[in-house]
Amino acid sequence: MKLRQCSRAAMALIGWSLALSVWAAGDKPLRVIVPGPPGGTIDIAARVVGQQISADTGRPVIIENRPGATGSIGLNALLKADPDGNTIALGPNNMLVEAPQIMKVPYDPLKDVVSIARVALTSYALVTAANYPSKDFQGLVAHLKTRKDKSSFASYGTGTVSQYSGLIFSNQTDLGMQHVGYLGSPAALQDVIGGQVDIMFDGMVTSLPLIKSGMLRAYAVAGKNRSRYLPDVPTMTELGYPEIQFQGQVCFYGSSKLPADVMARLQAVIKEAASAPAVRQKLIDVGLEPDVSVDTQALLTENKSLFQRNAAIVRKFDIRSN
Repeated sequence: MKLRQCSRAAMALIGWSLALSVWAAGDKPLRVIVPGPPGGTIDIAARVVGQQISADTGRPVIIENRPGATGSIGLNALLKADPDGNTIALGPNNMLVEAPQIMKVPYDPLKDVVSIARVALTSYALVTAANYPSKDFQGLVAHLKTRKDKSSFASYGTGTVSQYSGLIFSNQTDLGMQHVGYLGSPAALQDVIGGQVDIMFDGMVTSLPLIKSGMLRAYAVAGKNRSRYLPDVPTMTELGYPEIQFQGQVCFYGSSKLPADVMARLQAVIKEAASAPAVRQKLIDVGLEPDVSVDTQALLTENKSLFQRNAAIVRKFDIRSN
């Protein structure tokens, strides 16, 4: 038994070594398209994992920022490149399961794009300005009821989880809240802090620093589990709102035309790099939850489920692009 186990371990090590040697033998750098601006959370994640891939394989990794159109510009650039594994993308899965619900994209997000590997998860928090009169979730709901049809919620964009959460919350509590959409979290959070908007469901990455600095108050998180960053803050499910359960994924993507052997090599090097302790810590430092998966079929199944759920939300609330 021990001999067989040792043999399996040796074969796995040999396979990994071969994957690295074949990967490093390429005469082209690995191009990672980031559908967002330099300096953003996804950009930081791409550079952190990319540097580790380069260190592991000896192959240069180039980060190329292609922001705009909720990720579709970056994904379109990915799909126009040769599907040889030399060009991949890193971004949030909302590019596949949210944006196509309200805007026309030049590709099928569930057929033309394949999830190579997930490296992290993101969660969302229900926040107000720190000086808002309510101290806890029950008090928040009670206060908003006194302002029925007069209160508002911000979101970082139309057709996003930020808007979905606010709409469901307002609907289930019968608050008649007005949606105020912004182009991104910073402007929205600025107005929440300034009192122009009552509440917001925002990504942990952007809201956490403001919570820690005392500028925002967190009442709940919308993830499946409590956040490591806010362990004392309950989930919306715990508070009786299981429909407000959203968790984003940060994944490497490629063309569905990637050959199987190329896909396997990519998954091997990404998994190794993203699992490095230093990389995991850097992802935690920017508010992400490290979570590595190279189960492409499971990731596709989850995205299909999220796509259908989001489509139902868009229909129910008649969400349309601005």
